[in-house]
Amino acid sequence: MLEPVNPTPLVELRAISKHFGEGETRVDALADITLSVFAREVVGLVGPSGSGKTTLLNVIGCVTEPSSGWMRLNGEIVYDERWQRRDLRRLRLEKIGFIFQTHNLLPFLTANENVMEVLELAGATSAAARSRAGALLDYLQVGNRGSHMPAQLSGGEAQRVSIARALANRPKIILADEPTAPLDSERAGIVMDLLRRIASEQHAAIICVTHDETIFDRFDRIFHLRDGRLVSTSSKPALVGAFAGASDLN
Repeated sequence: MLEPVNPTPLVELRAISKHFGEGETRVDALADITLSVFAREVVGLVGPSGSGKTTLLNVIGCVTEPSSGWMRLNGEIVYDERWQRRDLRRLRLEKIGFIFQTHNLLPFLTANENVMEVLELAGATSAAARSRAGALLDYLQVGNRGSHMPAQLSGGEAQRVSIARALANRPKIILADEPTAPLDSERAGIVMDLLRRIASEQHAAIICVTHDETIFDRFDRIFHLRDGRLVSTSSKPALVGAFAGASDLN
């Protein structure tokens, strides 16, 4: 049986706005965004091009500074009309995992070394990083590819390695920017089912920007954006039955 979900959101935004420029050249990329995402949820950010999806993902990822509002990530207020931490790089290492449209693996490192790199940046010893990387690649069923260079991996394998890298420092918040864009529909479904499994087993919140309507049924909720505004939220029963097991990777 699944444990109760913590009622405190892992991601909480209140009245987040972002504009670029001033006066006649001002562009309001986000306007008064308020939303929450909880542990074990996989949610989508959808909308037409220019609706603010990527800007919102970058705000949550502490890459783009909002113009106003309030944001809490995994229990810590990180923005309240200004950043509440000076070292945003450390904040990202501690709290957030990123999955990109392309795998962005370092081409001169093996799959195992790509995952180790993130751990060592956070201060792990080489031995600890190697052990953690190996366990993650095994968990994602690409452990036998750990010694291979990115160019030797298939698209699906490379995306799994990039997911392992995103999980390296045990973040509770995982942000994915078009994670299925380079994949065919079958492999896209496999990746989304894998993300659902991770959300359930790792008690994580996963937020995906996507245009891919074939994966909409994999989301617990979908936030619809238009012209920088949250115009609606749709939801459905969570698909947790297949992923109710526990994991030793927490």
